Amino acid sequence: MSAMTATGRPLLNRRLAEFGTTVFAEMSALAVRTGSINLGQGFPDTDGPEAVREAAVRALREGLGNQYPPGPGIPELRAAVAAHQRRFHGLEYDPETEVLVTAGATEAIAAALLALVEPGDEVIALEPYYDSYAACIAMAGGTRVPVTLRPGTDGGRPVYRLDPDELRAAVTPRTRLILLNTPHNPTGTVLTREELTAIAALAVERDLLVVTDEVYEHLVFDGEHVPVASLPGMRGRTVTISSAGKTFSFTGWKVGWVTGAPELVAAVRSAKQYLTYVSAGPFQYAVAEALALPDEYYTALREDLRAKRDLLAAGLEAAGFTVYRPAGTYFVTTDIRPLGEKDGVAFCRALPERCGVVAVPNAVFYDRAEEGAHFVRFAFCKRTAKLREAIERLSDLRKHL
Repeated sequence: MSAMTATGRPLLNRRLAEFGTTVFAEMSALAVRTGSINLGQGFPDTDGPEAVREAAVRALREGLGNQYPPGPGIPELRAAVAAHQRRFHGLEYDPETEVLVTAGATEAIAAALLALVEPGDEVIALEPYYDSYAACIAMAGGTRVPVTLRPGTDGGRPVYRLDPDELRAAVTPRTRLILLNTPHNPTGTVLTREELTAIAALAVERDLLVVTDEVYEHLVFDGEHVPVASLPGMRGRTVTISSAGKTFSFTGWKVGWVTGAPELVAAVRSAKQYLTYVSAGPFQYAVAEALALPDEYYTALREDLRAKRDLLAAGLEAAGFTVYRPAGTYFVTTDIRPLGEKDGVAFCRALPERCGVVAVPNAVFYDRAEEGAHFVRFAFCKRTAKLREAIERLSDLRKHL
């Protein structure tokens, strides 16, 4: 079928015209076609806890969630999310009015933006940003305003940091909300308490909403995760989003959640009910059990990924990359210029044939692609043996310097 009607009008509406196939689909297809190790897309190559998987099987067999679950999510999961927020962050939420279950964090972001943004409103997003943010802002009719995390050094170590003055300068009378992500994908930055306090003060001063994607909240290796909603003046203006996928390694289940003040959650629910209505019935019961796992589980997850981060970061440094060792998340950002390369997109498209490894170019996470042109992201949420094999393959890059 043609991409246009007989009258010449494009089939895809203009708000989404700039969005085609995601880079993750392109690179994953490239990995399959070339038989490469896929360090592009951020999904684990092993399942999460057996007890959690068995909880899902038990729910299926007992007929729990096989029919439509309640629209806001099953009571057991909403109570578990509230207990999790209290246990880890000291935040109190009413499971009845302040917790909403969604089809992963991606739907939560879409529903929040569709609910809270009017056409013409400006939405500030920290650039580089996960690709769905731009699409969701567009679907809501908003105008995205990027504020760029800048690469630099801290004690000689490559890092990305937020410039609070640049953020403040981006706010205009049309600004509706700030869309945050911490720990941050793709850079691996964990926003500091000082940075978040500055954001919170600005939001209170200018009466802005904040939507915060905190799906990597348990994957912090350096520093601390500070929920934005815990800061002064923020509980009533913050929509907090998280999910089970990254914490429990069941990304295909697509179970996420929103927490916030009753009026914010009600607004998000109004949009969400016309997207999926409900989803993942049996898995909701399993995730409710997963959230109650002991502290030892969360510690072991973090330490396992910390070791994998260190392994891959060291291997990438040895291969000739400049490495931005992440403070959190699944991902390592690298600079390819020491390898004599400048175009990250071309580099990633050629890498499978050169080395049998797939990565993702950071340029796709920027409005201004030139800002990220020479940066490339690798995922380390893979088996150690696979990471070692990828490092061995990437070592061939050194031979061509």
